[in-house]
Formats: sequence, structure tokens, C-alpha cells
Amino acid sequence: MGPADFAINFFVALFALIDPIGSVPLFAAATQGSSAGGRRLTAVYIAIFAFAFLTFFFLTGLALLRFFGISMPAFRIAGGVLLLLLGLDMARGDLVQTMGGPTGESAALSSRADALRQFERLIVPFGMPLLIGPGAISSVVIYAEEARKFGATGFAVGVGVIAAIAALIVAAFWFTEAISKALGRVGAAVVIRVLGLILCAMAVQFMLSGLAASTINLVRHDTASPYQTPARPLVRPQGSPLSRLHL
Repeated sequence: MGPADFAINFFVALFALIDPIGSVPLFAAATQGSSAGGRRLTAVYIAIFAFAFLTFFFLTGLALLRFFGISMPAFRIAGGVLLLLLGLDMARGDLVQTMGGPTGESAALSSRADALRQFERLIVPFGMPLLIGPGAISSVVIYAEEARKFGATGFAVGVGVIAAIAALIVAAFWFTEAISKALGRVGAAVVIRVLGLILCAMAVQFMLSGLAASTINLVRHDTASPYQTPARPLVRPQGSPLSRLHL
């Protein structure tokens, strides 16, 4: 595998794990009531945070978690708890008061001040662990080991891939205004509550996966990792050398 193949594989894996397009409705719900300029700047701040955080793990591995003695399963469980709180706020319709503040308050602020206020509220749990979860961190660490094979070129390519993902986060979140206008106030309220229920389920799944990885037989495998296709048993055709050994 050359640097080009490494870049493609890393980009596809990281894009699938972060899923900026799938997070657009959540971003729209979380920034409801913000000005258009403030919302765009918030997207830029979140993308910069994602780039800096992922680059740190790409260059240093799991040094931060090791420093604090935190395992990946514990990180997953803690992330699930935070996502559960966010999902409950969305399902109850309290998201605007919790994260976005009143519409008049956002309108009274400048775009930059509004963006900074929103960023402070969204960095946890929206920026992490919703966008940058244990899966994305693990993927970055794994591909960092692959990048070592190519030396400085590999690390430069990896950082470039992370920068491309950050740019896609900005591009995706800038469509939030159009989505909000298309949904309207009632449609947005319905979507927020439905997404809140889905986010609660995702949070529980995070915690189940963390418990399954940190305990023995406490959580069933098909519950911690649902919808995985089981490996097909090897079928030996009749008359083959392997089948005749058992006759």
C-alpha cells in the first residue's frame, strides 16, 4: 500500500466514522435561534477543534488517555452518558434553552460573539464525543501506525486527510440554514424530538459497547455489536480431499 492508497483508506474510514452530513440535522437543532453568520462561524470553530484534536491523537497516539489512565471502553461509556443527556434535552424540547439560548439573545450578539457562545456550549457533547468519538480516535491511532511506514510523507498525508475532513464538516454545516428554512418551525420541532430519541438510543449503544469491552459476558455480543453479519461456516464440497479425511 502506497501513500495514495493510505490517504484514500484513511479518508473513507474517518469520513464514515465522523459522518458530518449525518450530523447536519443535529447541528441545526443545536444552533436553533442563532444568526446565520454566527452559525457559520460556529461550524468553523467546531471544524478547527476537530482538526486540532484528531491531529493530536494522530501524532501522539493515545498519550492523553494514557496520561489520565483512561481506557477506550471508559471513554465510550462516559461519551454515552453525555450523549444521553443531550438526547433527553432534545426529546423533551429543552435543547434551545440548554444549548442555543433564546432567539432574542442570539440576535442581540454579534456573529462572532454568538459563535463563541455556541461553540462553548456545543464543544461537549456535540464536538466530542458525537463527532469525535472513540471510533474516530481509534481509527486515527491505527492509521498513525500505518503512516510510520512512509515516514514524514505518511504523517503529512495523514494530517492532510484530517484537514480535508474538517473542511467537509464546515461545508456540511453551512447547509444548516437551508435545512432549517425547509423544515419550518413545526418541522424542526418534530425532527429535534425524533433525533433526540435516536440520540438516546445511540448513547445507550455507546454504553453497552463500553461495558461489553470492559467486562466478561455482562453484555451479549449481538447486543453490543448489532447487525454484524456472522461469519459463514466453511462448507467442504463432497469428494474434496478435506471431506474424505473424515470418512
